[in-house]
Parts: sequence; C-alpha cells; structure tokens
Amino acid sequence: MTAFRLYLIIAWSVLITFTAFVIGRDGLNLLPVFFGDIARGHWAGQFNADFLSMLALCALWTGWRSGWSVAGWVLAVAALLFGGTFLMAYLLILLHREKGALRAVLLGVHAGDGGAVRRWSD
Repeated sequence: MTAFRLYLIIAWSVLITFTAFVIGRDGLNLLPVFFGDIARGHWAGQFNADFLSMLALCALWTGWRSGWSVAGWVLAVAALLFGGTFLMAYLLILLHREKGALRAVLLGVHAGDGGAVRRWSD
C-alpha cells in the first residue's frame, strides 16, 4: 500500500506540474482542441475519445461509491472535469480515511452489505 500511495503522490505532483506548464503556454481553452481532435478522426482524436470514456467511468464509479448523494454528484462532476488530478488526490484521501481498507475505498457506501450477491442491473 505504501508503494501505491507513493505512486499517487509522485504521479499527482508530475501531473499538476505539467498541467501548470501547459496552461501557462496554451491557456485554459482546451475544449475546442480536445473535441476538435475527436471530430477530425485521427489518432489524437481516438486517444481523446478513449480518455473521455475513462473520465466517464471514473465519474460513474465516484458517484456510485457515494450512493449518488449530493456529495456523490459533486464528486462525480469533479471526476469528469478534472480526471487524474481529481482521482489521485481522491484515492489518497480515501486510503487515509479508510486506513487502507480497499473494500471500503472501492465500494464506499456499498462496502457494508456483507458481500451479498447482486445482479448486474442492481
């Protein structure tokens, strides 16, 4: 768990530094570039589409683990908009708060169901 935490800290620091560099060079208007690459249909667009699907998956997990409470919705939107910058910090906070219990980190409000079998549609 220490290696995972160390990775999160290093990766988050590198990502924040690189993001600050890019914002300083190109500004904050990333949507035309991001969706423009997707619209052009080349490899950069494929990468952006793949990344967008991972952002959506991260947002869905974040909202679900919080039981889609108001806080869960806010966190889900943050996950969608801020990606790895949000997720790495969020995981560090969860690992600390849950004292490294991965079941609680991954399942959130669903961790206390005693391992009941659930259908995929639940």
